Amino acid sequence: MRLLIARCQVDYAGRLTAHLPMATRLIMVKVDGSVSIHADDRAYKPLNWMSPPCTLTVGPPPEVADSPDAAERVLTEVWEVRNNDGDTLQISIAEVFHDTNHELGVDPGLQKDGVEAHLQVLLAANPAAFGDGWTLVQREYLTPIGPVDLLFRDHTGAYVAVEVKRRGEIDGVEQLTRYLALMNADPRLTPVRGVFAAQLIKPQARTLAGTRGIDCVLVDYDALRGLDNAEDRLF
Repeated sequence: MRLLIARCQVDYAGRLTAHLPMATRLIMVKVDGSVSIHADDRAYKPLNWMSPPCTLTVGPPPEVADSPDAAERVLTEVWEVRNNDGDTLQISIAEVFHDTNHELGVDPGLQKDGVEAHLQVLLAANPAAFGDGWTLVQREYLTPIGPVDLLFRDHTGAYVAVEVKRRGEIDGVEQLTRYLALMNADPRLTPVRGVFAAQLIKPQARTLAGTRGIDCVLVDYDALRGLDNAEDRLF
């Protein structure tokens, strides 16, 4: 991973356009090729980013000696990050304060808490929780960026990737989106659709999932464990 702290301005061009004026920011370049720009707030969320697959090229600044923009006259280099859709992220750097590379090695992945891990086991053992005729293909199906929790075939024989969370939030939808992009690039699997399964799904996550063609399923942990039998209820 490369970490660069620099005064820079950032311009994104694609389906949307965005501009970040000159300021000091953290630029993060990961081994998977992704590039993200961070301010000293907003917790983990970047100001702008480009997800892989993408390419990064570094070049000299344009000839701007006569430019009325003082920021442009002090540029030292320009980064251009381009993805396969033709979107571009241009990072114009004026001054570098810190530039280091770090080898993080292979990450062991997220260790699920007890409830979430058990929920995954229960759903793997009970494919009918998603629909009649579903069958489990594999738990922890490995993709180049990590394992998707469950891979099923539905009643038509089509593949379905299921990401399991105790609490369903936007990050989980984004995670499943990345898995689906890679799985649908595999001719042995495509087409693969996605299901986001959780005990609770936040409205924002449900909305985002809908825009990505991902189905949301609420799961009842107690019912799956056999502790919540409807026939035993008074109401």
